[in-house]
Amino acid sequence: MVRVGSETNSPERPGGVTIPSRVLCGVYALIAVAALIATWSQNVAYLHSPASFLVDFLTDSKANPGSRSLTVDISLLFLSAGILIVIEARKHGVRFVWAYIIGGFAIAISVTFPLFLIARELRMRHTGQSRVSTADAAALVVFAAVIAGLVVWVDVL
Repeated sequence: MVRVGSETNSPERPGGVTIPSRVLCGVYALIAVAALIATWSQNVAYLHSPASFLVDFLTDSKANPGSRSLTVDISLLFLSAGILIVIEARKHGVRFVWAYIIGGFAIAISVTFPLFLIARELRMRHTGQSRVSTADAAALVVFAAVIAGLVVWVDVL
């Protein structure tokens, strides 16, 4: 099993955060940076008219069935993530919970959700550890590679 989170027998770095927890936070940070670059490399196309940024953006999100499907999919995922953010923030004492949700609208939920997960992970060191099987870890690596390929295909190619 790959262990994520804190454990009393896990090697710790200064500040009491375990090495696996630091690795997980690093992965979340990489996702947040990649999401910021990938989303805002496209969003800058709308900055030519700041007054109509949101209207133009939302109109384009309805351009065809594929864009409508993705818009609805991400919106409902955002709702689920928002519920999880509030519940987990209250459970683990993560501060500024609504900043993550508002930031999701203003920046991108794909940026602020991993940032929330970092804050949550750092707070969880006192509440136990999650366990991920080796098969799950391998599947997550494959999943991440597929998503990275999709992002590059959509954003760059």
